[in-house]
Amino acid sequence: MKKAAALATALAASGIAAAALAASIEQLPPKHLVWPFSGVLGTVDIAAAQRGFQVYKEVCAACHGLSRVALRNLEEIGFSEAEVKALAAGYQVKDGPNDQGEMFDRPGKPSDHFPSPYPNEQAARAAQNGAYPPDLSLIIKARHDGANYVYSLLTGFQNPPADVKMGDGMNYNPYFPGGQIAMPPPLSDGKVEYTDGTSSSLDQEARDVVNFLQWAAEPEMRHRKQMGIKALIFLGIFTLFMYIAKKRIWSRLH
Repeated sequence: MKKAAALATALAASGIAAAALAASIEQLPPKHLVWPFSGVLGTVDIAAAQRGFQVYKEVCAACHGLSRVALRNLEEIGFSEAEVKALAAGYQVKDGPNDQGEMFDRPGKPSDHFPSPYPNEQAARAAQNGAYPPDLSLIIKARHDGANYVYSLLTGFQNPPADVKMGDGMNYNPYFPGGQIAMPPPLSDGKVEYTDGTSSSLDQEARDVVNFLQWAAEPEMRHRKQMGIKALIFLGIFTLFMYIAKKRIWSRLH
């Protein structure tokens, strides 16, 4: 009984210590930025989305997939058909089975989706010390205040406070739940050399990749907003005509 009581006391103490540690790392609310795609009239910044794709391809794609986006969809943000074909050919895609029942690798085609950097979740965790890098296809929609959250996370890495004990291989980021994240800072000043000559500061890289991921999560956004505006204009005109017709009809009954 005494051993059981001592064990219970030890477990309770460890639980209290863990709770105290978690409570000491308070998650900060995301920074608030004004994005070109925000609001009723908001739309994708094509130049920023193209730069953001470059950031994704050269930095993020090493760990994070984009499995819900087809390579040919890049034409929607200004890439030419020839550019997409050349880009697709640079990927090796698992296909098959062939006539012998075997899977094989082939060059990518524009109709293919972005290939995952890992064959499965277990391989991803093994390569990332147990952490599983999430697929980024819907990350902007999957997180509350997604655009601001992703931007804040990418730019929020810092040294931990003196009273915070960090886990092995963990990095301090107050915008991440719990404050400790396995991902090291992925972006930094000059991390990417933009093909259009834009200066690649940490802030610029983070903004651009958020623009790209917003498009990836909601590629139909521009069309949806345009249809919404047309519907509102139609309803406004229809309401005006109905009001005039009502006034004329009821005026005869007075």
